[in-house]
Amino acid sequence: MAPRGLHVQQSIVIHAPADRVLKAFFDPHDLARWWQVVRSVTVPRPLGTYAVEWRSTSYRDDQLGHLGGAFHGTVVDFHEGTEFFVADAYWSPPDGDPIGPMAFEVKCAPASPGETRLTVRQSADDESARWRRYFEVVRAGWDRALTDLKAYLESAGPRNRR
Repeated sequence: MAPRGLHVQQSIVIHAPADRVLKAFFDPHDLARWWQVVRSVTVPRPLGTYAVEWRSTSYRDDQLGHLGGAFHGTVVDFHEGTEFFVADAYWSPPDGDPIGPMAFEVKCAPASPGETRLTVRQSADDESARWRRYFEVVRAGWDRALTDLKAYLESAGPRNRR
C-alpha cells in the first residue's frame, strides 16, 4: 500500500558552503533577500521557533485565497551546517483557515568541492482538494525560492559567500 499524504521535494546545487546555505534559512536579512520574508523569528536549535511572514499578495487563488501570510512551526531537530526539521508547521494565509500540521525539512550535503546540494521537503498527511492545491502552489514557490537563494548566495557580495 502506498503511503498516504502529499509532499514536495526539490533540490538544487549552490556554490557556497553548507553552513552558509543553512544559515540563510535562519538569518532575518537573508530571509528578506531571497525569500521576501517581511518578518521572522527563527531559532536554530531543538524546540526553537520557526516563523516567517510574507506580505499578502494582490493575487487571490480560488481555493487558497490571497497568498502570503505566515508559516510557523517548531524546530525539533537541528544539526549545525547540515540539516534541520520543523514539525507541527502551519501556513496561516491572509484570509481563510490555516493549513497544517505539516513537516518541513532542509538538508545540505556536499555536491563537489565548494558546492552544496540543498534539498527542501514539505509533507503532510491530508489529501483534500485544498491541500492538493496548496502543494501545487508550494511546488512552484519552492522552485522560484531555491533559484533566488542560489542567485543570492552566489552573488559577488562577500557577505553572501561567508
